[in-house]
Amino acid sequence: MKKYLLVVVLLVLIVSSCSKKDKYEQWVDHELASGVRQDSLFLGIGFGMTSKKFFAHCWELNKQGVIRQGLGKASVEYRLDDELKYPATMNFYPNFNENTIYEMPVRFKYEAWAPWNKPLQADSLQLDVLSLMQDWYGEQFMDVTHPIHGTAYIRVDGNRQISIFKKDEAEVMVMFTDLTVEKDDEEADE
Repeated sequence: MKKYLLVVVLLVLIVSSCSKKDKYEQWVDHELASGVRQDSLFLGIGFGMTSKKFFAHCWELNKQGVIRQGLGKASVEYRLDDELKYPATMNFYPNFNENTIYEMPVRFKYEAWAPWNKPLQADSLQLDVLSLMQDWYGEQFMDVTHPIHGTAYIRVDGNRQISIFKKDEAEVMVMFTDLTVEKDDEEADE
């Protein structure tokens, strides 16, 4: 009887521990199986865009004053003056695989951020960015606990995954990933 009870308890523990992990995995499997492609990201940029088209598109947006060169040698900056509670910047630069965009890391930061300015910390910014992403892409974000970044929010839409997490006390990251791309590690790191 004790062996039977022990087996039942172990099975319950295994099933309950797997079900939390499986909720996300089931969501991904369901979305990928749907065959729906969501390649649109923002500002006319999308998955599958070649590096040449990306640079030409950004050149045009820069000439129009929509974007400018961001901090660092490879970064594009877009100002968010009215979209969030406080003026912020959005810095981005895609990762390419086989010369096409498959991932877009985006950094958000309030322009007036300072360590002593509590309303402009990443905790508040993350919730504002979540609200912005819900406006742009829809409400269905799942909150998860990440071992390094704490609370993160994820949305899976066909092939497109959007992850929102705190990078540090000043910045929030949004990572757009095409889940159908198996990256070539050498090219993806360039």
